[in-house]
Amino acid sequence: MSRTRTALLAALALVAGASGTALAVTPGDAGLAAVPCTVDYKVQNQWDTGFTAAVTITNNTTAKSSWSLKWAYAGNQKVTSGWNAKISQSGTAVTAANESYNGTLATGGSVSFGFQGTYSGTNAVPATFTLDGVTCNVDGGTDPTDPTDPGGGTKVDNPYAGAKVYVNPEWSAKAAAEPGGSRISNQPTGVWLDRIAAINGVNGGMGLRAHLDKALEQKGSGELVVQLVIYNLPGRDCAALASNGELGATEIDKYKTQYIDPIAAILADPKYASLRIVNTIEIDSLPNLVTNVSPRATATANCDTMKANGNYIKGVGYALNKLGDAPNVYNYVDAGHHGWIGWDDNFSASVQTIKQAATAEGATVNDVQGFITNTANYSALKEQYFTINDSVGGKSVRESKWVDWNRYTDELSFAQAFRQEAVNQGFASGVGMLIDTSRNGWGGTARPTGPGATTDVDTYVNGGRIDRRIHVGNWCNQSGAGLGERPQASPAAGIDAYVWIKPPGESDGSSSAIANDEGKGFDRMCDPTYTGNPRNNNNMSGALPNAPLSGHWFSAQFQQLMQNAYPAL
Repeated sequence: MSRTRTALLAALALVAGASGTALAVTPGDAGLAAVPCTVDYKVQNQWDTGFTAAVTITNNTTAKSSWSLKWAYAGNQKVTSGWNAKISQSGTAVTAANESYNGTLATGGSVSFGFQGTYSGTNAVPATFTLDGVTCNVDGGTDPTDPTDPGGGTKVDNPYAGAKVYVNPEWSAKAAAEPGGSRISNQPTGVWLDRIAAINGVNGGMGLRAHLDKALEQKGSGELVVQLVIYNLPGRDCAALASNGELGATEIDKYKTQYIDPIAAILADPKYASLRIVNTIEIDSLPNLVTNVSPRATATANCDTMKANGNYIKGVGYALNKLGDAPNVYNYVDAGHHGWIGWDDNFSASVQTIKQAATAEGATVNDVQGFITNTANYSALKEQYFTINDSVGGKSVRESKWVDWNRYTDELSFAQAFRQEAVNQGFASGVGMLIDTSRNGWGGTARPTGPGATTDVDTYVNGGRIDRRIHVGNWCNQSGAGLGERPQASPAAGIDAYVWIKPPGESDGSSSAIANDEGKGFDRMCDPTYTGNPRNNNNMSGALPNAPLSGHWFSAQFQQLMQNAYPAL
């Protein structure tokens, strides 16, 4: 937005404040033809302690099937009731989302709602409104005469489409230093913000701004995606000690003010407005509130605590709300993987839990661009040699020890079904899926070349399955794994991209206890001698020996991933 337009809008705001009406800037106003949306906010009635207001939204961009309007009060106004919109408030921040009957908003179309509120002192009209993260009453395009104008506009349907993806130079250097590593060192991987210190850089390493500055260099004249992992919840990863974090179960305020807020401030810097920033939100968190809480046999005391205090829900909701407003930021919430969430009693309940978080702390479902599955995991992308509908000797493959009554055999079928269930439960129809394929190739000599023998259902499944883990619940530094499909956009229906969010070569956890100042514990699932627990049906862990702390470089694993890559390098 140019300086002259800024001055004009400021003047309009002053006039509006005096009259109790926010003057809507319309597409016909001189010099403002690219306004993406307008908001007319009128205080209809006002008395000593309360008021009623009417709000009309006009959409000037592509048609919408759902919408979410946000604003913040400068004073102490509180919304007490509303009509024709679902209105929530957190502090000064207000969100109004469509009802089931008025979600459609055509290009040039308008929708209205109203509410009643309380106040004391002054009742100033809000200065800024955003519709689905886009600022209204302001030119959404770039002013070519103003070098400080970063541009703006609406979110694209798939941020990966037509875009390059950022190559992390720190990971790339480690990969290139390995024998044969130059074959993949130019691949894009996720940047993990796994503690507060990572925002500014740990031990002399690159911080968030340094990565974004480097991304601007890599961008050139085209589009570029930067992949960030938001990963520092209070009581993080309540069911796995190897990836415990720095914040205690009750430190939700510290998570908000010292972690999310600083990240949000950096991402909002106009300097980075031309980047497409994709956030993977808090892996291995929300599904734990379904699968690893009492009265289940897999319950842990830590997960019971996090469900009781609500801080996973609050933390994810706060992150979605704070990070999701900018038009160039895209949030994908972690959805586990098929070997965790694919059972009937986990599947729908996990979507419900994610929706609970996506409507907490001022967030709405419109703050969610999509979901990501298999993050840092090993589940095969596609099982080629058996399907969930096969049977052997009158027994379904669901009865095999490997499938164990799961509804899904691989990540692609699970991700596509998860997307549909999310839409069914109220997420936008355009949500997309990401699948982490960094370590699920399972190539090499152990890869089957055809179906298993039909002697019995277990022989059939075990002989033909691509995924060679001992058990589908094994997750730590898995022996025999290989690099999977290379990162690519729009590879299948409903899938925005295959991604390498987990950088290949970074450990999942240490195979023995290692003292550290990173808050990371020792999980026996990373010990190759461990005989298991109820979460992996008391099988061996299948982990590689001599592994370092999670996130640290693990050369032996990197070499094995390259050796067993599928497609082969």
